[in-house]
Amino acid sequence: MKFGVSTFVTDEGIAPAALGRALEERGFGSLFLAEHTHIPVKRESPWPGGAELPRIYYRTLDPFVVLSAVASVTERLRLGTGIALVVQRDPIILAKEVASLDLVSGGRAVLGVGAGWNREEMRNHGTEPKTRMRLLRERVLAVKELWTSEEAEFHGEFVDFDPVFSYPKPVQDPHPPVLIGGAGPTTFDRVAEFGDGWMPIYGRGTDALAAQIAELRERAGRRVPVTVFAAPGKPEAVAALADAGADEVLFNLRTEPEDETLRHLDRLARLL
Repeated sequence: MKFGVSTFVTDEGIAPAALGRALEERGFGSLFLAEHTHIPVKRESPWPGGAELPRIYYRTLDPFVVLSAVASVTERLRLGTGIALVVQRDPIILAKEVASLDLVSGGRAVLGVGAGWNREEMRNHGTEPKTRMRLLRERVLAVKELWTSEEAEFHGEFVDFDPVFSYPKPVQDPHPPVLIGGAGPTTFDRVAEFGDGWMPIYGRGTDALAAQIAELRERAGRRVPVTVFAAPGKPEAVAALADAGADEVLFNLRTEPEDETLRHLDRLARLL
């Protein structure tokens, strides 16, 4: 089983380069970053994690800028989004961003995607919450088309463009893996159709993870890799995830200044 870290990188925590070096020095295999472009002051959408939304949600740095900085000071660390809010991103620009990250990192990019929960946030981007799942599907399919075709084109309900040249192409063949976040009733349909892996959040509907993994792989007709997001740094949690058949565990890393972060990473590294 592989081990990495999932976190929020903000202007109040450890700097990207220092975080990347610390992770690779301690033997972690990946870094996955959360994303929010902004948080509306007046919000009715409930945060799935509880009552009060932590300030890290509206202080996040752009994940691709951070991951590029991390790429420049590391050699092996896989660089992922957990998750990129695809329904708030132009697919042509997103395809270029991820392919560029894959190129400058030597083939280490991973695109974790989701539709998001904050309806006010996505409306500010012109996205209608009721159709966001259909929008997510088309944008991911369009990104894959841009990555893999010399003259890429896509014609859908929400995404529509005639043949274009889009470069760079990713280093990874055929493209960086796309991990589908979530654990809702239609998540497995998305994984089976256009995902290269499943990335559920620890503890959110994953109490019967072994059965869920078996169902997913049967429905998809292939062995779908599973990366568990925001897992606690506890030996019993790691053992349970290993028994359930998870392929990768992303430990939840609190957003703190550098000294506190390094101490926390030292504790997590003992579980590797």
